[in-house]
Amino acid sequence: MTTPTPLVAGNWKMNGLSSSLAELEALETFVKEQAEASCELLICPPFTLVAAMAVKAGGSVKIGAQDCHFNKSGAHTGDISAEMLKDIGAEYIIVGHSERRADHEETSDTVNAKAAAIHGEGLSAIVCVGETEEERDAGQTETVVLGQLLVSVPDSATPTNTVIAYEPVWAIGTGKTPTVADVAEIHTAIRGALVERFGEAGKEFRILYGGSVKPSNADELMAADNVNGALVGGASLKASDFNGIIDAYRS
Repeated sequence: MTTPTPLVAGNWKMNGLSSSLAELEALETFVKEQAEASCELLICPPFTLVAAMAVKAGGSVKIGAQDCHFNKSGAHTGDISAEMLKDIGAEYIIVGHSERRADHEETSDTVNAKAAAIHGEGLSAIVCVGETEEERDAGQTETVVLGQLLVSVPDSATPTNTVIAYEPVWAIGTGKTPTVADVAEIHTAIRGALVERFGEAGKEFRILYGGSVKPSNADELMAADNVNGALVGGASLKASDFNGIIDAYRS
């Protein structure tokens, strides 16, 4: 079995102006001047910055996007397709983030269609799954997460074109985090579900943890069983904070 190369991805959400390109430059300076990290690096800025970041990126940091439509083109005012994002330099696209599921009522079937469209363009999908605090308190974490996983991930998924991101909704932007044991338990359950569906290839999918990841807790979270990197929100907006998380993969 090949050990998956960890991925540390920054989701900027609805943050960032043209002046924020300086953070990409600062991050690449950190990466160049400090010890090499044994992980892949990715920033997913808002749509307005994808093209500029893709041009400015020096190669050590890849650029992705935060969402796409499942159709290639058409009468979908305000939407953007995977093909369009590929055209401006995106290599990854996040789909199924809890904020999309909640704020835009996206279902796992919709997420599946988006991920399949991403695969059709030769790009990689980061498929997000996670439970709410109410579901967690009711003991439904595994049922909810594995249910989302089963429907959200299309049959076209491979370890090369798909990353799974587990983000407990109650931990996103709240400062709360599950225990390392809790993270390991659900990541191991996700791994088992991937192996059950995809066979040996299921062992090679990267499973990221997301939810209040910061420099102070990155080391222990990234060391948990079946954690292959992080999907970072607020702490990815500043190069110094993001670099502190990347330190978890520097020897």
